[in-house]
Amino acid sequence: MYNANIWTVDGQLPRAEAVAISGGRIFAVGSNDEVLPLASALTRKVDLGWKTVLPGFNDAHAHPIYSGVDHLKKVPCDKDSIEAIQAALRERAQKTVPGEWVAGFLYDDGKTPRPINRHDLDVAVPDHPVLITHRGGHTIFVNSEALKLAGVEEKTQDPAGGRYGRDSSGKLTGFVADSATKDFYKLIPQKVTRDDLRQGAALISKMFISKGVTSACDADAGSDAVQGYQDARDAGDLRFRTYCLIHLADLPHFMQAGIHSGFGDDWLRIGGVKQYADGSISERTAWLSQPYVGIPNYTGLQVTSGEELLETSRRAHAAGWQLATHANGDLAIDEVLGVYEQVQKETPRRDPRFRVEHCTLINPSLIRRMSALKVIPAPFSCYVYFHGDVMHFYGEQRTRNMFAMRSFIDAGLQPTDASDYTASPSDPMMWLQSQLTRTDPKGNVWGANQRITLEEAIRCGTLNGAYASFEDGIKGSITAGKLADLVVLRQDPFKTDPLALMKATVERTMVDGKWVYES
Repeated sequence: MYNANIWTVDGQLPRAEAVAISGGRIFAVGSNDEVLPLASALTRKVDLGWKTVLPGFNDAHAHPIYSGVDHLKKVPCDKDSIEAIQAALRERAQKTVPGEWVAGFLYDDGKTPRPINRHDLDVAVPDHPVLITHRGGHTIFVNSEALKLAGVEEKTQDPAGGRYGRDSSGKLTGFVADSATKDFYKLIPQKVTRDDLRQGAALISKMFISKGVTSACDADAGSDAVQGYQDARDAGDLRFRTYCLIHLADLPHFMQAGIHSGFGDDWLRIGGVKQYADGSISERTAWLSQPYVGIPNYTGLQVTSGEELLETSRRAHAAGWQLATHANGDLAIDEVLGVYEQVQKETPRRDPRFRVEHCTLINPSLIRRMSALKVIPAPFSCYVYFHGDVMHFYGEQRTRNMFAMRSFIDAGLQPTDASDYTASPSDPMMWLQSQLTRTDPKGNVWGANQRITLEEAIRCGTLNGAYASFEDGIKGSITAGKLADLVVLRQDPFKTDPLALMKATVERTMVDGKWVYES
């Protein structure tokens, strides 16, 4: 490829005009004059007309395969009115055997005039149990029939680490949070087959590469997910590379087989063990030191005790596993760092690359402790833009320390970019716009002090993501010897208004030296 505007994310050669590729690897990078003479008579030459070329993006925390299955089986509820959601659910119910569950996903209560409730769902689907998952993944919305089947009544107490939503009179609303959701999920017959998972992996990988994402970290993969990715790869349908954080319940199976972080190859690799310290930012269940704005005496949910986290982390760390723990609120992050400090003290490892998934609300003390451990934060990349409608629950002052990319980078840390899909779109151009501007769709600015530069944002979305999976030696920059994963953009983001970066579209995506997407 030549006549290209290449931003390499390689400090030794930041800019280039041409790149030569052979056998799925980058062979040479440089000027047209340096690279074109390397071509033989059989070499395919592509004149890019000075389009911008970047390394393929790495979504360092998402839930691809299970989301792919949801796209195949559930009702999309990413709509801006309750009436539209009701209509979609009603249509599915008409095609569903009486008494069977009607399931929806992608719902976002910040995008409808008010949160949907059980009465809305009763009107839409009176004769089926209904369960809609919030796109953040930590809360659900159910109808009266579902509450009845789960045995949840007005007098039912909130379980540890969970919550049942109630209105001002104490009546159940149908909102269910975190650990309380388990009693509902276990009622739904599991009909996901091995082939469903293969198809889900294939579908979601096609969706991701259309946005320039060539690698993704599956942030809570069971053994069935690993099998699904493998099946999609064997069928020639897997379009991106995957690093799997293993679901805690499946950890014993991998440990008994002698497997730990790093097992696999360039397409599918076993990553760390995934644990949870608290809830969600978009769903207001993150564990905070101070109450949510407008919700008196409520500071979110601690979903796992420090003792439980320490016990599992101690065992996994000693067995060679990377630790990757979900922690949004400042209290949750404090708890997780305490666990990491303890296990590293007991069993020192040279390069454990501890991860804090989301790592949303920080303070100077937490930053110092993260720096001492060289912790990798994996924050939400586009939440200020995409979830600007719920930032008011945190308040302007608190958002100065949320998704704190500027603070992370200034402290010498290597934060990644991540969507947590389905929680937010796996869309690198949205990530860049959100991080550069800290501005939501209505023009509200949240935490302008955390803005970063375009160069920094691209690095977070490419090389830092590779570092988080111990793969920075093989991908993340356009460097000779690395995997040939890259993206071609129609517009030059370096010449685009930061508030219009989302308009920069992907023209082509390459993985392993092959064009896997062309618009």
